[in-house]
This record gives sequence, C-alpha cells and structure tokens, in this order.
Amino acid sequence: MIGDFTYCNPTKLYFGKNALNGLNEELPKYGKNVLLVYGGGSIKKNGIYDKVVEILKANGKEIYEDAGVMPNPTVEKLYEGCERAKKAKADLILAVGGGSVCDYAKAVSISVDCKEDPWEKYYIRFEDVDNKIIPVGCVLTMVGTGSEMNGGAVITNHAQKLKIGHVFGENVFPKFSILNPEFTYTLPKYQMTAGFFDIMSHILEQYFSGNDDNTSDYVMEGLLRSLIHSAEIAVNNPTDYEARSNIMWTATWALNTFVAKGKATDWEVHMLGQAVGAHTDATHGMTLSAVSLPYYRHILPYGLAKFKRYAINVWNIDPAGKSDEETALAGLDAMEKWMRKIGLVMNISELGVTEEMIDGIVKSTLIMQGGYKVLTSEEVRDILKASL
Repeated sequence: MIGDFTYCNPTKLYFGKNALNGLNEELPKYGKNVLLVYGGGSIKKNGIYDKVVEILKANGKEIYEDAGVMPNPTVEKLYEGCERAKKAKADLILAVGGGSVCDYAKAVSISVDCKEDPWEKYYIRFEDVDNKIIPVGCVLTMVGTGSEMNGGAVITNHAQKLKIGHVFGENVFPKFSILNPEFTYTLPKYQMTAGFFDIMSHILEQYFSGNDDNTSDYVMEGLLRSLIHSAEIAVNNPTDYEARSNIMWTATWALNTFVAKGKATDWEVHMLGQAVGAHTDATHGMTLSAVSLPYYRHILPYGLAKFKRYAINVWNIDPAGKSDEETALAGLDAMEKWMRKIGLVMNISELGVTEEMIDGIVKSTLIMQGGYKVLTSEEVRDILKASL
C-alpha cells in the first residue's frame, strides 16, 4: 500500500562526461561572489579545481575559498564556514567534492543568517529554516550520499559525542549538481567501496520499513541489483565508465527522496553507524557496513516476509525446500559474501571500537520509529556487541 505524500525535487542535474559545461548555464543566474567549498585538496591534484576555477573566472565571478572540509564535517568547521560566507557576502556556495562537502555547504547555506546557534536549532531541536538561505550548487567527485539531490546535511559534534543528520525541505536542496563519473576515478579504493555501501544502506533503510508491496520496493530491488553488479566490476576496474556511471546514477536515486515516498523508512542502521562515527571519526560507509548485518539479523523475525522477498528478488535465493526464515537468512548470507568480496569493513572493532566504548555509543544512538522493530537501549547494546 502506498501512503499519501507530496513530492517535489527542484535540483537540476547535469550528467555525463561533459556535465561540467552545465556551470556555464547555471552561474549567470547568481550574483558575483562565489564561495568555493572543497576538502583536503585532492581536486587540485586531479585537475578538477583548475577546471572549475577557469569556468568561474570566465563567468566573471569573484572567488572566495573555504577549503579543508573533513570527511565528517564538524560543528567548529560549520561556524568557520559561516564566517567565511559572511565575509565573502556569498551569492552562491559551490561545493566541489563528495557528500561531506555537499552536506557541509548546505549546512553553511542555512546557518549564515541563522539568528541563534545553528547546532542547537537544526541538530538538537530539528527546527525548520526560517531565515535567508544562500543557494548551493554541487560538483560531485565521490558517490554514495545522494547529497547532490537532497536536503540532508550531517554534522559532527565531538564534544557532545553526536553525529546528527537533519533532512531539510526542498528549499535547501542544491539548485544544481554536476555529475561526471570520470571525476570519481581517482578516489582511493577504501573510500570508493565505502561509498558503494552507503548507497546500498540508503536503499535498504527505505526498503525494510513497512508499507510493503509498494511500487518503490520494485524500483529499489532494481537499484540494488544494478549496484551489486556494477560494484563488482568497479572494484576490479575503477575506470570502467559504464560501471561508475551506473553507480553514480544509482546513488542519486537511492536518496533523492523519490523511493521514500509512501514508505515509513527506518534509518536505524544510520543512527548506529553515526554513533560509531561520533566516537571514532571512522569513514561513514564503513560504519554502516560494520553494523548492518547484526542489525538486520536482529530485526529479521519482525519483517520476515520482506526479508524473504529480498533474498529471492535481489540475491536470487531459491526458496525450494527452505522455510521462510531459512530463505531470508540465506539472503543475508549472500549479502555478507558480497560485502566481503568488495572489501568492506565487517566489524566495528576494525574502526577502533572497544567493548569499553559500547555504553557511550549506546547513549549516542538515536532510536528511530520507522522500522519493523523499535529498538530498546539493551537491543542497541546487543547489536553493537554483535558488531565487534
């Protein structure tokens, strides 16, 4: 059954080998001052920075820079970005990087003119934006988060041991995004595969969440099959354009709000993974891979029919001679085999978590309501211990 919903996605995408030319169409729509946001400098090494700057200058833009965005953007960096944007009197924030850079740019865009502490307003009280928003555009260099076409922005507060994402409305979505699969080729394998699982996790968070036999479920099964196939190719040949382009497109559709419509959506795996990340600063996709199977094996009895369907339709498990539970578990076993094959982290101990840290991570884990089972704190603890 499909529940009631309203759908709007205002982000314009430019996709393909010539996608960067889209900047020439978009830049004239905005004022002169552009805040160029990027990470640790890899875009200078691979030439993307020079290409972007050349286009900005050709369009008469005044360029101000905000570099050094870390993989898990911090609240301190957010405050710094707000000051840079104010000083620049930014008319546009252009994020060049992966999901963290795009998330950060959106967080800055809504925080510059916020009349109070944006961390408290947006990430503790989860309030809507009621102030001026600086437009954001993205040039994507890593796939996984879907941040290029949604209103999500994740920020980490190390002092409070919290890593929190706020999903804002369509007014915060990037106005445009540039998606050239070739821009992802130089990404290290660890980061590449982490992104692959982030994509898978986004789909599964929405797939295993009630309102079953929804049109979106059929779409998600196709996205998952495409991802599984292309990821294996990309791991062996990172410059296979067909595989990388399919993965990039899958990542966008996995979290641009489309497949969530009419679904309850879960997100408990992300809450577990983000809590681990808040304590370890580990790579996001790997925190998800490390906790996913213990979580799904725990909730499987509460969504057995869907886990059986997942096994059959996504992993091609033959149900003949098997009970529903055996079929469902075989699907998760097949998923685990694939995860190991592409080199994902399978235990949170590999990310630096010790048993002594578990209680703190439990306290940092937000409990969600949209899955097949609303967890207790004790269940969170059990899942984390099973993830060690």
